[in-house]
Parts: sequence; C-alpha cells; structure tokens
Amino acid sequence: MPVFEDVVLEGHLIDSLILPQVLDDILASEGTHQIVSLEIGHGREDVSRATIRIAAETDRQLEQILSMVQRHGAAPAQAGDARTETVQRDGVLPLDFYSTTNLESYVRLHGRWVGVAAPEMDCAILVDPEAMTARTVPMIEARRGDQIVVGRSGIRVVPLERDRRGRNFEFMTSTVSSEKPKALVVGEVSRLMRSTREAGQKIIAVAGPAVVHTGSAPALARLAREGWVDVVFGGNAIAAHDIEVALFGTSLGVSVTEGTPVHGGHEHHLRAINRIRAEGGISQAVQAGVLREGLFYELVKAEVPFVLAGSVRDDGPLPEVITDVIEAQSAMRAHVGDAGLCLMLSTMLHSIATGNLLPARVHTVCVDINPAVVTKLADRGSFQAIGVVTDVGLFLDELADRLAEEG
Repeated sequence: MPVFEDVVLEGHLIDSLILPQVLDDILASEGTHQIVSLEIGHGREDVSRATIRIAAETDRQLEQILSMVQRHGAAPAQAGDARTETVQRDGVLPLDFYSTTNLESYVRLHGRWVGVAAPEMDCAILVDPEAMTARTVPMIEARRGDQIVVGRSGIRVVPLERDRRGRNFEFMTSTVSSEKPKALVVGEVSRLMRSTREAGQKIIAVAGPAVVHTGSAPALARLAREGWVDVVFGGNAIAAHDIEVALFGTSLGVSVTEGTPVHGGHEHHLRAINRIRAEGGISQAVQAGVLREGLFYELVKAEVPFVLAGSVRDDGPLPEVITDVIEAQSAMRAHVGDAGLCLMLSTMLHSIATGNLLPARVHTVCVDINPAVVTKLADRGSFQAIGVVTDVGLFLDELADRLAEEG
C-alpha cells in the first residue's frame, strides 16, 4: 500500500502559480496527489487554501516529495513543533539539520509559529525555545550547545508571490534575454530604487572591474554621491583599477582617454596598489590628498561603506581587501539584512556570493553582457534575479541620467 500525508497550502495559489508548481513537483517525483479541499479567494487580496494528499510507494520517496513541495509553502496538515538537536562540536551541525532557503520561514515552538530572522539559503535554523526566537546560522558559526532544527516537521516556508502592487518587471516574461527594451528596463530600475529608498531600505551595488574598464565608474560614483547607493561589494580588482585610473589615467594599462596601451602600463595597477599601501589604505590616501578622484574617492567622501572580498589571484592586495573568505562573508552579511534592492554589475563570482546571502524578498537586478551570469545565479538559488543583458557602462550612464532627470 502507498504511504501518504496531507499538506496545506495558503496564499495566492492560482495567479502566482503555486498550486501548479506543487502538483508538477509531485508528478515529476513519481508521486500521486489528491486535492482534498480547495477554497479559492474571491477578491484580489483574498487568499486561497488547499489541502492536498500526497502519496508515494515508499517512506523515502514521500519524504523527498514533501521536502520539494515545502519550498512552495506546503506545510503538514497536522502541524507539530519543530524538532531540535544540540550541537556537539563547534562548526558541526546535527546530521539531520534542516537546510534553509532564502524565503521567509517560520518554525513552530510550543505550539506557536515563530518567524526565522535573517532568511538566507544554505544555513541552519538556531532556536531558543525559552526566548521563543529563531534565526538562520551559517554552519561555521554553530557553537556547542546551540539548539538546531532538524528534519522538516514544524517548519513553514512562505513562497514568493506575484507582486500585487505592480512593482515587478511586468513586461519581462523571462529572467534573462538580450531582447528587452533597455530604456524601459532602466526606467523600472529607477522606479525600484526610488521605492526602495522610500521604504527606508538599503541599495547594494555589487561591482566588478568591468565597471572601470567600460568607463562607467564615474556614473556609479555619481549614484553613490547622490545617495542612491548605500554599500558597495567588490574585490581587489575594481578598487585597484579605479585607483589606477585616478593616479595614472589607465585601466589595465590602457589609456582611458585614448583607448590605446601605454608604455609600461602593465605595471600601473601594481604601482597604484603599492602607493595606497604606503598610505595605509584607501581612506588614508584620500585624507592625505594622494587619491583625489574616482569611485573609491567618492565612496570615502560620501561615507558609503564598501566590502572588498579577496581571492587567490589578487595582486597586492589593497589594505582594505579581506583575505579571509569567512570574514569577508560575515562583513557582507552585516549589510544585507535591511537591503531592498541589489544591483549586480558585471561580476559573476561576487554576484553569486552576494546572491547566496540575500533574502528572496530583495529585488535583484543583474547587469552583464553575458547572459550565462544570470543563469548561474538562478541555478544557485537566486531565482529572484532579473537579467539585463547589456553593456554595464551604457546601463549605468543612462540610469544615473534618468535618476537625475527625475529629481
């Protein structure tokens, strides 16, 4: 005889396609389903509710199906409290720990649903049953004695629904394409930036060295100077080449005014890094008058924080570059909690790293000439990312102009 379990779905199940997605997952996993009850909301703001009986041939198959549909908000009809186990060793989670998504989530403690703070994918849920609190915790930060949620019972996930206020990119029917009207895209991004600012949320810019190479660093600096960017994530390269432009007028040894290689220009980025190291850092170089222009000059002057995460290929690096990846991850994580919008600007690795930290509710716009970057983001869980396939220089210039024109 097959085994089965009843699950409940609540929300805008039809127009957000939640119900079809759940049924598709069940059938794709070779399970069967029976809709026990279905109550469809009548008004635009009314929610729908469905009870679905999911059946499978084995307990293992049923567990796999239930785990898949849980990400769409399916919760057991007979909800019990979440199960927990104690961490026995720092940095090592219980074997059956619940692996989080970046969606809004709840755990049931003492018969009450408690919101999980700081939604982030690929983490565990740390609970304090006495204080009735829950939050995500990265594996590396788990400490002996922590109570970690295990299994899938007592957990509820809230799926992303279609934005009923019309704030989404309604004219975009795919997540990535080169055939989208760029002027409309820029207008939508401008509108999102304004609504994010009005909501009191942060705007994050994740920038790669292509921002400098394409000559669009001044546009990004302008956005920061005028209050449209609250924090910048990047690596050693964008800062090094931005400072190279400021000190030598070249980027990767190529003149930014002539577009031709300069004799000895291949050394310029090294000499720029060395000059900043001599001053003790970027901020010190600005204060000393050594660095007088450029993106990072403007960030320092506008007191916009930045996080530079290093890699094994870095030259130097600059003093502000965080070479410990766990420390860099923590520094980035400190800025994403109250973010409302993230602009990912021509940097695949740093964009993926940031996407791994962002809650799914954060509007994410990835601008890159390579459509594969957005595909990789989606494959790694950042399914909310919208791709704009275009030259980042043209995009930033037009965005800065649009925001200035609109006041």
